[in-house]
Amino acid sequence: MIQIDRLSDFFSTVVQIDSVSREEARVAAYLTKEFEKLGASVVMDNAGEAVNGDCGNLIVRFSGTVDAPPLLLSAHMDTVEPGRGIVPVLENGIFTSQGDTILGSDDKSAVAILLEICTVLVENKIPHGPLELVITVCEEIGLLGAKNFDMSQISAKYGYALDARDPDGIVTRAPYANRIEFKVHGIDAHAGAKPEDGINAILLASRAIAGLELGRIDEETTCNLGLIKGGVATNIVPGLVEICGEARSHNPDKLKAVTEKMTSAFEQVIKEERSKLADPGDRPFVEYEVFEDFAGINIPDDHPVVVMAKKAGKNLGREVSTRMSGGGADGNVFCSHGVMTGVMGTGMNDVHSTRESVAVADMVKCAELLLEIIKIHAEER
Repeated sequence: MIQIDRLSDFFSTVVQIDSVSREEARVAAYLTKEFEKLGASVVMDNAGEAVNGDCGNLIVRFSGTVDAPPLLLSAHMDTVEPGRGIVPVLENGIFTSQGDTILGSDDKSAVAILLEICTVLVENKIPHGPLELVITVCEEIGLLGAKNFDMSQISAKYGYALDARDPDGIVTRAPYANRIEFKVHGIDAHAGAKPEDGINAILLASRAIAGLELGRIDEETTCNLGLIKGGVATNIVPGLVEICGEARSHNPDKLKAVTEKMTSAFEQVIKEERSKLADPGDRPFVEYEVFEDFAGINIPDDHPVVVMAKKAGKNLGREVSTRMSGGGADGNVFCSHGVMTGVMGTGMNDVHSTRESVAVADMVKCAELLLEIIKIHAEER
C-alpha cells in the first residue's frame, strides 16, 4: 500500500525546507497543512519559547477507528548544519545531497514516512487505534524539544520513535548520559616577564585529562572530553580554561562511577598543585557541574513494543531484531516519563555529514513495518 513515488516526493519536499535547530517554523507549517488535510488535529506547544526557537513541538492526533489504546509515533523536524539550501539528488534509488550540505534524512526520512503512513491509513480506511504523533524541535542540540514537552499532552503509554539506521532493527536499550562542564582557574601573568607569578590553567587541565581513561570503557560505557577553550594570548599565562565532556553507560552505577572518576581527576590535580604553594590563597581551584543529559532506554523483550514489531516483521517475511545503541534520542526522554518508546530505523546513513544518504527501499521497509504494527495494534486491542 505504500506508494514509493509519493513517499519520495514527501521526502524531497521536506528536506528542501530549511529547518536547522531553533529554525523549524517553515517545516512545521508545511507539516501542519499536510496532516490537517488528512483530518488530523494539529497543535503546537510552547517549547519554542523554552528553547529560544521560532516554533514548538507539533502534536498530531488521529482519532482511532477502533477501540484501542493510543499509540505514540515520533520524529524530529530539526537538522544540523550545513543544512541550508539542501538540494536532494535521487540516483539508482538512493537519495544524497549535492555534496555541499547534509541531506537531512536525520530525521526527515522519518517525517516523510509518517506522512506516507497516515495518508495510506486514511485513503484505504485501514482500521487503527488512536495515533498520537509528536514531532519535536531541537533534538539535535540536546533533545531539547522532547525535554520541554508537556507529557500531559498525550495519553499513549508506548510507541515508536523513528530515528535510527536499521529498518529491520528496533532499539530497546540506549544509555544514560551525563554532561560535565569544568572550569579550571589558575593565575594569569605575563608569560615573558613574570611567568613564575602565574599558574597555567591549561597545564593543570592537561594533567587531569592525561589521567583519565577516555573512549570505550567497557561494552556498555563510554567517556569523552569534546570541547576545550582557554587562554587569551600566547604571551599570557592562561588563568582560565573550560572543558566540556560526557559519560554514557547502560548501567546507572557505572555512569556514576565514571563521572566521579572524571571530577576526581581534576580535583586531585588542583590538590597536588596547591600543596606545592607556600601560600596558595584561593587559587588554583576547579569548578564543575554535572548535568543529567538523558535517561536510558531499557525495554524488556516481552513488552508490546517489541512483541508487535517482531510480529509485524514476521507477517512481512522479515526478521526484526532488538538493538543496543550508544546514542540518545527523543525516545530516551519519553521512556524516562514512563512512555516506553522503541527506536526504529529508516535507513539513514552517514548522518551529520555531506556524505549522508538514504535508500528509498529502506524508507519503504520502515513504512511497511510501521503500517503493519499499526494494524496489529488495532487487531489486538
